[in-house]
Amino acid sequence: MKNYIVLDLEWNQNAGGKEEAVDHFPFEIIEIGAVRLNETMEETGEYRRLIKPRVYTELHEKILEVTHMDQQTLMEEGICFEEAVKEFFLWCGDDPVFCTWGSMDLTELQRNIAYYGLPDPFKKPLLYYDIQKLYSLLEGDGKDRVSLDVAVFESKVMEDRPFHRALDDAHYTGRIMSKMDFKKVEAYWSTDYYCLPANKEEEIYLVFPRYSKYISRPFESKQAAIEDKTVTDLICCKCNRMLKKKIRWFSVNQKVYTALGCCPVHGNVKGKIRLRRNDERMVYVVKTMKLIGEDEIGGIYEKKDEAKKKRVEKTKVRKQNKKKGAIPPS
Repeated sequence: MKNYIVLDLEWNQNAGGKEEAVDHFPFEIIEIGAVRLNETMEETGEYRRLIKPRVYTELHEKILEVTHMDQQTLMEEGICFEEAVKEFFLWCGDDPVFCTWGSMDLTELQRNIAYYGLPDPFKKPLLYYDIQKLYSLLEGDGKDRVSLDVAVFESKVMEDRPFHRALDDAHYTGRIMSKMDFKKVEAYWSTDYYCLPANKEEEIYLVFPRYSKYISRPFESKQAAIEDKTVTDLICCKCNRMLKKKIRWFSVNQKVYTALGCCPVHGNVKGKIRLRRNDERMVYVVKTMKLIGEDEIGGIYEKKDEAKKKRVEKTKVRKQNKKKGAIPPS
């Protein structure tokens, strides 16, 4: 039996702005809401707790505006975070399959858990369903994301209950799941990146119907990451074959690298490397390999030409600046 836990969180932030926030702790969770769904997407239970803030004790004006939360009620009825987390995971039960609207909730939950020095209760890697992404795959182009209230309206599941409170948003997300053709998209797990692989042996490889994903361990620098052979290997997402390169790795903005390979069995495969930083400012890689049609190849060549033009222009500017800074002969 599936045990879907649809989770939503509300959090506070420093009322004085990001500059005064605690390092690696931008958001403090002040409410946990969740509903449990069975295999037929029927709601079989719910959980809600207010959490008394201890770091950012004054509610940010945007939080007050969006949630309409009463600060006095929060301080009087809220329990401590440690107690709420323990209670919540007991409620979740065995083998929970976490579902969220968007990708932030599980990251911030882990960040709060780490701040309070609690043991991380999640399995590694932490796979979950991003219902916002799945909704886009079914109802959109798979790239654009719509807000929860828009999806609720489009799915015709609107009820006489507000948005932007944890339990209500969790309930609405569950209602959208009940209307989705979930079987069509259940293969498309999302991966949380908060807790990265500790070493090469723990690096993550996931295979989906039309693409594969690789998540690396952290590297000390971007240069170290892109010099790693596993990072730059161009491999077919279907048969794991090393590919013949039609376009070698190139980058327009130094954060995203693109390449094109050809598999003799499955055709053209586009590679994309995204360079990201964790809380410790170390670099990690998310690489996807995706089957593409002939109509998409032209766009890759155009991006490559754009990257070449930028390199030429950058070199030209550097030479001009060097010439300007040169000391004239006496």
